[in-house]
Amino acid sequence: MQNLKNYHTFGIDAQAKNIIALHSLNTLLEELPKTEKPFLCLGQGSNVLFCKDFLGTVFVNQIKGISIVEETQDTVWVKAQSGEIWHDFVMHCVEKGWAGMENLALIPGTVGAAPVQNIGAYGVELKDSLAQVEAINLDTLQIELFDNSLCAFAYRDSFFKQNSGKYFIVSVTFTLQKTQKAQHYYYRALQSYLHEQNIINPSIQEVANAVIAIRQSKLPDPKKIGNAGSFFKNPIVSKMHYKQLQKTYPNMPCFEVEQAEYIKVPAAFLIETLGYKGKTIDGRYGVHAQQALVLVNYKNATGAEIYALSQEIIQAVKKAFQIDLEREINVL
Repeated sequence: MQNLKNYHTFGIDAQAKNIIALHSLNTLLEELPKTEKPFLCLGQGSNVLFCKDFLGTVFVNQIKGISIVEETQDTVWVKAQSGEIWHDFVMHCVEKGWAGMENLALIPGTVGAAPVQNIGAYGVELKDSLAQVEAINLDTLQIELFDNSLCAFAYRDSFFKQNSGKYFIVSVTFTLQKTQKAQHYYYRALQSYLHEQNIINPSIQEVANAVIAIRQSKLPDPKKIGNAGSFFKNPIVSKMHYKQLQKTYPNMPCFEVEQAEYIKVPAAFLIETLGYKGKTIDGRYGVHAQQALVLVNYKNATGAEIYALSQEIIQAVKKAFQIDLEREINVL
């Protein structure tokens, strides 16, 4: 058995039967036919909670490479291999003057994990710039190509999440704009920060810098405190339900969604309202003091303990608000 503690950002002391680092696609194709199930593919392990040992093989994706597939005067199609660190790839694009990724700076994880969750932040989602996903069907070991529509993207959801364990994402191609001028900076927190810095028409570098500063002020560094970022999804409720809740909680914020009859409510507001923000248990784990969405492992917590805390929060939110809170991370 091998320790998984250094292979996921929660830093839980869990074991795996075997751990194999993937530096090339060939390694995966060579190892898979002789690997017994269960097996698991990890990037940075930034969206997983191990509640028990994994009695199988864990493949750690370290396949790197960034290349231009095609470009015109205004547009560039950029392919990134799935083991690239997401933030490094975003900053590479920003430095090259390729717009579209800057709002997604400092999100932990790898490029390959990004489409699974349809990661998003500050008014932008991955689906907004994704052109194609190249993936291996783990049953047939054949390469399959998925355009944006085939990925079936939804809020923190995708075809790959719905078919977890069936595909290994090899690379992702993005459509980006060759401009230094930012297009997406109207998200409330982002615009407020830029206003405070007296930045009126921000460049993509300035937006990336702002996103990094905001995230660092609110979110714990997983290298220092074990966590997996946002533990819960922001729930989407009917506008009728929201109006009922407003009678008791008049300051409850909300965000518009594509479906006109629904509204998105910040999970952090619900959790903080119930007094969980900053709560710690035995000084070992709890809810982060700066961001109620983030559950943290301060010292030697087990996955089962953190899961139990998340379950307590889900039940409390259901009782108080009649809202079903969903976990964003994968529980194993």
